[in-house]
Amino acid sequence: MAEILSHIKLNMDEGLLKKLCDYQETFWLNPDYGKNSLSTSEVNKETVFRANRLLERFAPYLETVFPETKVSKGIIESPIQEIQNIKEYLSIPGRVLIKRDDLMPVSGSIKSRGGIYEVLVFAEKLAAQNGFNPDTDDYRDLAQDRFKKIFGQWKIEVASTGNLGLSVGLMASTLGFKARVHMSHDATQWKINKLRQNGVEVVIYNDNFSNSVTMARAASEKDDHSYFVDDEGSKILFAGYATAGERVKQQISDLGIEVSKEKPLVVYLPAGVGGSPSGVAFGLKIQFGDSVLPIFVEPTHMPSVLLGMASGLNHDISVYDVGIDGKTAADGLAVGRPSLIAGKYMRNKLFGIATVSDEHMFAFQGMLKKLENIEAEPSAVVGIRGLLASQKIKTIPSQATHMIWSTGGSMVPRATMDQYERNALNYFARWQA
Repeated sequence: MAEILSHIKLNMDEGLLKKLCDYQETFWLNPDYGKNSLSTSEVNKETVFRANRLLERFAPYLETVFPETKVSKGIIESPIQEIQNIKEYLSIPGRVLIKRDDLMPVSGSIKSRGGIYEVLVFAEKLAAQNGFNPDTDDYRDLAQDRFKKIFGQWKIEVASTGNLGLSVGLMASTLGFKARVHMSHDATQWKINKLRQNGVEVVIYNDNFSNSVTMARAASEKDDHSYFVDDEGSKILFAGYATAGERVKQQISDLGIEVSKEKPLVVYLPAGVGGSPSGVAFGLKIQFGDSVLPIFVEPTHMPSVLLGMASGLNHDISVYDVGIDGKTAADGLAVGRPSLIAGKYMRNKLFGIATVSDEHMFAFQGMLKKLENIEAEPSAVVGIRGLLASQKIKTIPSQATHMIWSTGGSMVPRATMDQYERNALNYFARWQA
């Protein structure tokens, strides 16, 4: 602990640290943004290209087992729509879009791409070891009992605050794997219920997310037939998230939107452990280069990626180390220690990070419902805070296109969503006043 505090004192801006510890909303401009191009043999353009092709190979299977994907022919992706009312209400120049990952098929969140992809990578490997030829065989055959018996010999495990657990658990159980999701004490009850209803074992730890991951990883390592999806450091998971870039580029083109350095695409991504927004940002950078400006948004009580990147300690520091309490209603973002790879891969690719109070998060949820009739989880709307903060950044051109990334909400039970919205509309009314 003494080493961490000493490092912070020498390497982190004192004023920024005070704002974080006082739970003040702030915006951090990444001083390393754009300095050098990222070069890594672990995840690169070719890695992400292969990830997209694997998902295309599995599309016939996914269309078979998840009828809701028939309209997209088995491709799991979400729509983009304009939110003109919010643009006008907030007086934002340029176009304002929302990426509706709350409508993602199968598990209804940004985690769908990465979680489903990693399970499919492992399933394809096992199938190939047992007579399946990926080059010639029909992927719909993987729904047959003979493959379910093979998959059933293995357990797929993951630690999650909720949405990653849903994507991994639902995909694994559909293929025939045993599935176990390890969750921290702040996990939402309806997500726990949803998993158990689909035959997924759920283990609850009376601890924070970071410690829950450590315990879950240790439990998996004791089982020779357990495969652990590691939200803190999986390169496969990261590549799955990055597949969003290729799809978004096509969607932006279909909308007739020009993206250039003079007219950049500014994207606002909610961040918890940082893996999924980092993967998405990485994929967008592959497609748009310097013409996309990724911005993360975190709760004021859980600014883990900001603290990690601004201090240079990345995964080696937790918000709890500096006295931040980690208390937030944004369950999907309730992660005190950032990913092992988020800071490393985003060092020169992340434009900045904004923080948002829970009160404003609820107000933005009410704003989205009131003005656009869009329902989302509280943590999925924090991108609006990034949108507002970016208007004060002089280096962002007025001709920019802005895209809020909504990360979850369609699977929330109706009674829970009604309760969310009553609360959110009250906060929005106060915010307007």
